[in-house]
Amino acid sequence: MSKVLVLGGTRFFGKRLVSLLLDAGHEVTVMTRGNQKDTFGDRVKRITGDRTKPEDLQRAANEEEWDLVYDNICYSQKAALEACRIFKGRVKRYIFTSTLSVYGYGSKMKEGEFDPYEYKLIEEEQEVSYGEGKRLAEAAFFQRAQFPVCAVRFPIVLGEDDYTQRLHFHIRSILKGKQIGVPNMEAKMSFINSDEAARFLFWTGERQAAGPMNACSHGEITLADLVKEIESATGNKANVTVQAPDEQMSPYGVENSWYMDHSKAASQGFEFDELSEWLPALILKLTAIESAASSS
Repeated sequence: MSKVLVLGGTRFFGKRLVSLLLDAGHEVTVMTRGNQKDTFGDRVKRITGDRTKPEDLQRAANEEEWDLVYDNICYSQKAALEACRIFKGRVKRYIFTSTLSVYGYGSKMKEGEFDPYEYKLIEEEQEVSYGEGKRLAEAAFFQRAQFPVCAVRFPIVLGEDDYTQRLHFHIRSILKGKQIGVPNMEAKMSFINSDEAARFLFWTGERQAAGPMNACSHGEITLADLVKEIESATGNKANVTVQAPDEQMSPYGVENSWYMDHSKAASQGFEFDELSEWLPALILKLTAIESAASSS
């Protein structure tokens, strides 16, 4: 049994990860601001705190000598460097949830196409994009941490309880006949479902993975085919244009194909789900939910 701390474990794939850890017999502590209720009862320990506040993170670190920390809510160089300092000598391994956004546009991108070991850290904290924040966070962990780190690079994570509501947006817009702005309908993207994301994080912890690791479902989909799936589920024709008002631009509106290669993890034994098997079922389920909500 390991002592595991999860930073961000009360919603979406984070809560699924906690369930897997508990089922495997680990002693799990969740650090949470207390904004999201969970159903774990007394099966988990809880530390109320804000990951972005060093004093709260220090308090969590001081609770135990951790076998493993999962960090699902680190978005900057500063936050990563604080974790490196705070958990020095207090954790055996650290798994950081990173993103496809560390790469620029491209097809079948492999881990080596972004090298966090050589990426230059910035001198002072400054406003950066989401992707740049994650690049700098990876660089900080791999260059400064004195404990083993694995950076799991996910594409967009989908699921029924996705709090970002990005897939919901497309379904809702097509149901209501609203315009959707998509710059390039032939751009291919990779996705992963929330259950699969949780299983992958659990797997990296169990096998003591280190270094950058891509994780996405098997297969890619063009935005044109994604829209067709939603049209089939809703029975409505999509109103897609290249440009639309900002609030109706697709959050998946990439200019070029943007998907990764997961052969490194697959070669080490992780079995990825087939995108073509779970995505249509999710779209049907979300369509039913959105249809019911609009008619009530």
